[in-house]
Amino acid sequence: MPNIKIEYSTEAFDYPYVGLPEVWTVRHKVSNQVINDLEGSVKLAVDQLLVRTPLAEGASIAVGVGSRGIDNLVEIVRVVIWQLKSKGLNPFIVPAMGSHGGATAEGQISVLHDYGITTKAVGAEIRATMDVVEIGALEDGYPVYLDKNAAGADGVIVINRIKHHTDFVGPIQSGICKMLAIGLGKHFGASTIHRFGAQGLVNIMPKVGREIVNSANVVGGIAIIENPSGKTAEIHSVLPEDIGREREENLLKHAINLSPVLPFDNVDVLVLDEMGKNISGSGMDTHVIGRLEMPSVSEASWEGPSVRVVCVLDLTDESHGNAAGYGLADIVSRKLIEKIDFVATHTNHRTSGEGGVRRGKIPIVLEDAKSCVRTAIGACGKGHPEEVRLVRLRNTEQVTVAEISTALLDEAKNRHDIEILRGPHPIDFKHSPGHQVK
Repeated sequence: MPNIKIEYSTEAFDYPYVGLPEVWTVRHKVSNQVINDLEGSVKLAVDQLLVRTPLAEGASIAVGVGSRGIDNLVEIVRVVIWQLKSKGLNPFIVPAMGSHGGATAEGQISVLHDYGITTKAVGAEIRATMDVVEIGALEDGYPVYLDKNAAGADGVIVINRIKHHTDFVGPIQSGICKMLAIGLGKHFGASTIHRFGAQGLVNIMPKVGREIVNSANVVGGIAIIENPSGKTAEIHSVLPEDIGREREENLLKHAINLSPVLPFDNVDVLVLDEMGKNISGSGMDTHVIGRLEMPSVSEASWEGPSVRVVCVLDLTDESHGNAAGYGLADIVSRKLIEKIDFVATHTNHRTSGEGGVRRGKIPIVLEDAKSCVRTAIGACGKGHPEEVRLVRLRNTEQVTVAEISTALLDEAKNRHDIEILRGPHPIDFKHSPGHQVK
């Protein structure tokens, strides 16, 4: 695919008469719960799984790893591997990430390396393949697939964060069950489920996860829950009989209560300094930006903030050009667009089915950050710039420190959960919100 060359007159899109507002830096005071003994909690979780499913000495254990942006991921994986070895078992790592990494084994190994998951770092070999084995079927004949290396192991353990999904609402979302069904289903299994859109994720994915538990020797899952600042708050074991069922549902409810939220419910312009696959599967958390683009059978139960214009200024280097979800933005910078690997991005969009198609639309592209923000202010529907309710964040994962415009200042002063740290001051695009905050 040829590179996309962007040539246009910036003046045709910009609002040069709109000045950039002064802003205040604020902190949203949320739960700062963090785990006290990470290593001990991980060891305990592994032991709880092994007590439930005894394994013979020397048994091979496929450890599924693959989610992005998880705090302490390398340490958690390392301790899981160490604890399994201490019990006389033979663990190895399998990438559990559907079609990520360009849907190639080499690409998925590269993604794991980007997370810091290497043989040297965690003490286990990485065995990557895109080959799958059909291990069973649902009652209606729907086939169920599993990573070939995982299917050949004596046991399977998956490590994943439990959180709400960016595409749909349901009792089971991102977590242990989804990692089995889609992560270890690889590109073929993931695209098969995504072909049915939100219905597939809500109704088929949990059933596929349960069938994998029934048909393969799944030892269980190590579930991670993070606080609103993206730090490890809790580690839980999820036994095979609890995967995709009430216990995982309850862990999801708990995780949602601790998840990042936009500090204000009604925003005219949301400026994100960056988006990326290491931040969210859709580049930016749809629950933070208020945009659930894939219709869901349970969408009526979803509540999110109202955001009129979303402006994104950059793509993280950790995304390696995968800008899946960039269509959620209304305005982006040239810098972001020129970083995109459209092959990797469109592979991700196609695999994601209906939601990927919706998130694959190209937004307005402007020359630089200033032009993007001025245009967003001028286009948000407010006649006077000083009335614009603007919020600037580094990304949708780091939401506790923000910059806000004057129109939000009175509300911020009247809220017990908002602390004004400094201001007014100009917007500094060289530094993200909170760079001076300790």
